[in-house]
Amino acid sequence: MIKMNTRIFLYAFGIWFIFVVAGILNGVFRESFITPRVGEHAGHVISTIILICVILIVTYLFINNLKVNYTMTDLLLIGAFWLILTILFEFGFGHYVIGHSWSRLFADYNILKGRVWSLVLLTTFIAPFLFGSILRK
Repeated sequence: MIKMNTRIFLYAFGIWFIFVVAGILNGVFRESFITPRVGEHAGHVISTIILICVILIVTYLFINNLKVNYTMTDLLLIGAFWLILTILFEFGFGHYVIGHSWSRLFADYNILKGRVWSLVLLTTFIAPFLFGSILRK
């Protein structure tokens, strides 16, 4: 059985809320300032890059400041946890709060149509392991 340090798990859960706030603010910034100036597709790409940078910076600070021992398995579990929470939040908030249709939400996963949202999810998943490998204590 895989056992993860509870303190790391709770800390990671708190960090994920930073991602939520950053994502919402990023979406507001995209719709208010970026998209009106560069168009919808370019706004989507620019916004995605901004959010990826935020996720990488916050994850680096999180891993660098962990005061407890962690394993590489812990970091993979954190990434998976963040990934699942993000997808659940995206579909739950996007559909039930904002009112987007399911087809619109799923459309952001279509890389063949230039939708790069999946890169945010990939970053969310691999960032803890990446920085844990680099910063190994």
